[in-house]
Amino acid sequence: MPGSDKAQVEISETRLSCRVDGKDVILNQDRGKVRGGLYRRIPWFGTDAHTPLPLSYSQDDQPVVLHVGEQPDRVWHFWAASPRAMLPPGYLEGCTVKVRARISSAAMLQVGMDYWRNSTVGYGSGGNNHEAGASDWYFPSSDWQEATFTDIPRIN
Repeated sequence: MPGSDKAQVEISETRLSCRVDGKDVILNQDRGKVRGGLYRRIPWFGTDAHTPLPLSYSQDDQPVVLHVGEQPDRVWHFWAASPRAMLPPGYLEGCTVKVRARISSAAMLQVGMDYWRNSTVGYGSGGNNHEAGASDWYFPSSDWQEATFTDIPRIN
């Protein structure tokens, strides 16, 4: 697609909240700051091996800019810059991730999440980490969008 090498996603805010014992608890909320890595696209996230995510900032130093068109053969996986917060004890109903983003032409965005019962225990089996899932795809727009994913069951 012409111009796809200039595709970018701007991120101005990330927020992860969870509902525990019927109360919403914010685990992290970062403005214009993310961390992350470039992962294999084929197979999708084939391993945990990755290179650091190249980041730049907008002119007003608020949103972080991901120049996804520069390496379209990689998965641009980002997460909040703040340390991983532990879930409080209690009955976990689920969590919600929200990302405020602006998506340029030739780019798309999908948000998802995992969360951990204990932030000091490594990734792996045993029930500490939970891969919750991912959103539908969000498409280009000159306007800011709120990309959201939740695994909290809907009550009808």
